[in-house]
Amino acid sequence: MQILTSTDALEEIYGSPVPQSLTKVTSHLTPLYRSWIGAARFLVLSTIGPEGTDASPRGDDGPVVHVADDKTLWLPDWRGNNRIDSLRNIVRDPRVSLMFMVPGCNNVVRVNGTAVLTADESLRTQFARKSLLPATVAVITVEELYFQCAKALMRSRLWDPAAERPAVPTAGQFLKEQEESFEAEAYDAGYAEYAKSRMW
Repeated sequence: MQILTSTDALEEIYGSPVPQSLTKVTSHLTPLYRSWIGAARFLVLSTIGPEGTDASPRGDDGPVVHVADDKTLWLPDWRGNNRIDSLRNIVRDPRVSLMFMVPGCNNVVRVNGTAVLTADESLRTQFARKSLLPATVAVITVEELYFQCAKALMRSRLWDPAAERPAVPTAGQFLKEQEESFEAEAYDAGYAEYAKSRMW
């Protein structure tokens, strides 16, 4: 197998980038990008740390982030499984990337920048759900921002209800694969009800 080890070798294969793929990049949240991100209820947060890379899904029933200004996003951290892989990475290496997705839209919006974490109650209170607050908030400084072309989602037919939906293993089955005595069927049957009171 031939291994490519230089950017020159890559460029020989791919040629020059499409000019608009470079000119579309901006360093701040323009009005149109603010509108698009405000409609996004889901993103993937990518981080890097001493143990390697991490990509974590984040979602909400409204905007997944708060647009604080044209260079700043606030991302609350709601209750999960307390692995906090992404958060551990951020406190050791502030570089982050975010990929925002909107149901039914084949474009995605990508943000690259840096993040810090805060547990300040004044900021956490901005996201209050009744008596619940996120444990922390990631304050993200935007360095570059652009939309990604639609081809990947078009190829995958991600939003197409007529696309084939293959049978896949359940979360319980994944757990049982690692721990034979785990009660996979009971876990899967009860998870939706279990999660209802633990969404925020």
